[in-house]
Amino acid sequence: MHRSFAVAVSLGALALPLLAQDESPSRRGSAENNAAEGEITPELDAAIARGLSVLADTQNPDGSWDAGRFGKNVAITSLACLAFMADGNMPGRGAYGEVIEKGTDFILANSAENGLLAADAANGPMYGHGFAALFLGEVYGMTRGGADTARAQRVHEALVRAVRLIEQTQNDEGGWRYNPVPYDADVSVTICQIMALRSARNAGLEVSSEVIDKAVEYVRICQNADGGFKYQADSGASAWPRSAAGVASLFYAGIYEDEAIDKGLAYIENSALPGRTNARSRAHYHYGHYYAVQAMYLAGGEYWERWWNAVREELLATQNDDGTWSDRSVGDTYGTSMSLIVLQMPKRYLPIFQK
Repeated sequence: MHRSFAVAVSLGALALPLLAQDESPSRRGSAENNAAEGEITPELDAAIARGLSVLADTQNPDGSWDAGRFGKNVAITSLACLAFMADGNMPGRGAYGEVIEKGTDFILANSAENGLLAADAANGPMYGHGFAALFLGEVYGMTRGGADTARAQRVHEALVRAVRLIEQTQNDEGGWRYNPVPYDADVSVTICQIMALRSARNAGLEVSSEVIDKAVEYVRICQNADGGFKYQADSGASAWPRSAAGVASLFYAGIYEDEAIDKGLAYIENSALPGRTNARSRAHYHYGHYYAVQAMYLAGGEYWERWWNAVREELLATQNDDGTWSDRSVGDTYGTSMSLIVLQMPKRYLPIFQK
C-alpha cells in the first residue's frame, strides 16, 4: 500500500468468489461456515463486547464516525457498521440495530446523483466509495434494506448508482485510483472496487463480468516475482498489506489453484505472520490484517489455522484498556473497526464471509 492511504481514507472486502456458492474451493480445503471448536473463546467474546460498546458510544448523532483529523467520512462509518453486522446485528435488528440504521442513513445522505459515495471531507474519494458501496451491498444482501421499505428502496438505488460509477471509471489497465476518472490506477484502490462489485453481485445486482475480468488482470500484473504485490503496475516494491488484498482478490474471482496464489500466500506468511515477524510495528497494520484474514480463510486448512490462532492472540494482546485498538495513521475508530471485523471472522454472519 502507499503512504497516501491515510489521507485517502478520509475518504475495507471482502466478497464471495465469482463461482457459484455450492462449488468447492481448492484442494487445500477451506474454513467452514460455522466456527470450529476453539476458534471462539470466552476471552475473544469479552474483547469483542468491549470493542463494540465503545464503538457505539462514539457514533455521532448523524450516524457517522470521525476519522481523526480527517473528519466525518463514509469509509470509517461503513467499516464501523460492518463491525456490528459481523456480530449478527442488522439494520433495526439486534442490540446494535439502531446504530447500523443511523450509519446507513449517513451513507445514503452522502450519495450523489452520479453515484459517488463521499462526505464533504473526502480526499481521494474512491477509497471511501469502495468501502461504502461494500457496506450497502452487505446491508442489501442481508436484509434487502430491512423492514423499512422506504430505506430499502433508497439502499437499492444508491447501490445501483455506486456500481455504475465504478464500472464507468475503470481505466484502460483495468484498475481505479483516488478520483472517479478513468485515467490512472493503483492496486489498493482497485481492490476496494473489486470488493464492492462482488458484494453487489452477491446481493443480486447486475455487475459487468468484463469489468471484473479486467480488474483481475490488473491485479495479476501488479504481482512481483517474490510473490508480493506492488503499488502500481509499472513500479513498486512488494508490501504485505496490499499483497494480502491481492491474493484475496484472486480468490474472490474464483481462482483457487494458481501459482500466483501460492507465491502470494508464502510471501504474506513470511512477511507478516503474527508472532513470527515484526509486522505489528509496520505501516498499514490494520488494513493488512483486514485482507490477510480473508485470504487465509479462503485458503483454508493449515493456512487458516496458523493465521487465525496467531492474529487472534496478537489482537487480544493489543486491545487498549478502554476497549479500543489504536491506529496512528487513521485513528482509533478505524483501528477498532478493523480489529473487530478480523476477530469476528469465525462467526461468518456477513455474506462476504460465507461460502
